[in-house]
Amino acid sequence: MPDWSDPLEIQKEAGIFVKFMHSLLGVYLYEFFISLDFEWAILTGKKKFQWPLIFYFANRYLLLGALIAIAVSFDSTEKLDCQSLYTFNQLAGDAAVGLASVNLSLRAMAIWKQNCWVVGGLVALILGHWSLILQGVQLTAVWVDGAGCQITKTNNKILAAIFIYSMCLDLTVLLLTTYKLAGIRAGGSRLGNMIFNHGLLYFFIAFLANLIATIFMVLDLNSIMSVIFNVPAAVASTIVACRAVRLLSDFNESSKGLGDVGYGASSSGQRAGVSHGVRVPSTHPGANPPDGHHLHVRMEMETFTRGEVNHNDVFPPSKAESDTDVEADIERKGSF
Repeated sequence: MPDWSDPLEIQKEAGIFVKFMHSLLGVYLYEFFISLDFEWAILTGKKKFQWPLIFYFANRYLLLGALIAIAVSFDSTEKLDCQSLYTFNQLAGDAAVGLASVNLSLRAMAIWKQNCWVVGGLVALILGHWSLILQGVQLTAVWVDGAGCQITKTNNKILAAIFIYSMCLDLTVLLLTTYKLAGIRAGGSRLGNMIFNHGLLYFFIAFLANLIATIFMVLDLNSIMSVIFNVPAAVASTIVACRAVRLLSDFNESSKGLGDVGYGASSSGQRAGVSHGVRVPSTHPGANPPDGHHLHVRMEMETFTRGEVNHNDVFPPSKAESDTDVEADIERKGSF
C-alpha cells in the first residue's frame, strides 16, 4: 500500500492525472464530432428544435469547454490564473454532471407520458441537485513553475454530496424507466424494445461512473486521487445522456407518431389509414372474386394496418400480431 500523502507519490499521480485528462479529451472529441450531424440537422431544419434540447446542447458544450480548459491549464508554458481557470472547470464540470441527470430525467418523463407525479417528483429532485452544484468553488489551485496548475486543496464533502446525489437521482430514474419499459417491452413494442435494450445500459453507465467518483472522494486519499475520477464521471454521464436524447429523437422522427413519447407534442388523433384514403373494394356477398383479387384486398388491408400503426399509435403492436389479425379477418369473411 503506497503512502498516499508522500510528495513523491502525489507527484507521480499528478503526472498520471495529466495524461488521463488528455485521453478523456480525445475520447470526448471523438464522440463530439461523430455526433455533429444531430446539430446540423437541427440547424438546417431537418429536425425540429424543441425546448428540452437546450439542456442537451448545454450539457455537450459546457463539458467540451471544461475539458479544453483543463488541457490548457496543463499545457500552458506561461503563468496562468489557475484559481479562475479551475473555478470555471469545476462549475462547468459539475454543471455537466447535473445536466446529464436532467437529460436522463427528461427521457424518463417522456416514457411516462408526462405523468404529473413522475414529473413533479423528478423536478423536485433536480432542483435539490442543483442547489448543491451551485454551492460555489470547492477546490484551490496554484501555479507551480515547471508543472503548471496544481490542485492543492479540495472540499470533498460538497463534491461527494454532489456525486452521491447524482448517483441517487440516476438510480431513481433507472428504476422508474425499468418499471415502465418492462410493461411496454412485454407488449412487443418496437419503442419498448429499443429503449430497453439501449437506454437502460446508458442509465447503468451513468450510475456506475458517479459511484466510482464518489468512492474515491469519500476515501480522500490525497488531493489528486480525490478528484481523479470526477472528470471521467462527467464525460461518461454526458456521453450516455446525450446519446439517450438522440436515440429517442431519432426514433420520434422515424416513426412520425411519438408525440406523447417525445417532448410533449400531441398527435392529431386522426387515423392514418382513413387520412390516406385506403379503401377496400366490395362485391356482392357470396360472389367469387376474380383471380388475384383476394391477394389485392389483403395487401390493401395490411397497408391500412401498418399505416395506422406507424402514424398514430404511441406503442404500436408487433408486425406479426397485425398481419395475423388481418389474415384471420380476410379468411373469415371470404370474398367481398
